[in-house]
Amino acid sequence: MDPHKNLTRFNLKLPDISSPGGDYVSVNIRETIAYIAIQFPILNGEYLYQGRLGDELSTEDGYKAMQLCALNVLAQVDKKIGFDAIIGLNHIDAYFQSAGDWDDSPVVVNGASELFINILEDKGKHSRAIFGVAKLPRNFSVGLTTSFTIKTQE
Repeated sequence: MDPHKNLTRFNLKLPDISSPGGDYVSVNIRETIAYIAIQFPILNGEYLYQGRLGDELSTEDGYKAMQLCALNVLAQVDKKIGFDAIIGLNHIDAYFQSAGDWDDSPVVVNGASELFINILEDKGKHSRAIFGVAKLPRNFSVGLTTSFTIKTQE
């Protein structure tokens, strides 16, 4: 597995990492588990995909937004942990805000799931949960948290 080569193969580039918007850390390591704080569809400081899915944004927009969240997760991993330390992605929690009758959240969350598998290969297989919420910060349409098992830090 070479995530950098896979990124190139899929014509993707890791964005700059964003700083936490509050009093927390973006990557929290406890023994062999790394927790990545919620990542939003931010590209190099620019807020994208703001609004409600099924209202201002389409399901396709949501897929792309979730894919960008996953790229931001991988950027945090690359900068703060290193891909070589990854044993595997454990679980993702995906959050979305939508119009009342919109119901394509599994399709949207596949934007993240498929990206993780394409880039991390078998190490990207994971379980997931999807949560519809009334509001996300900055009116982002989606957000994503993850946990990884990593090799013991020395």
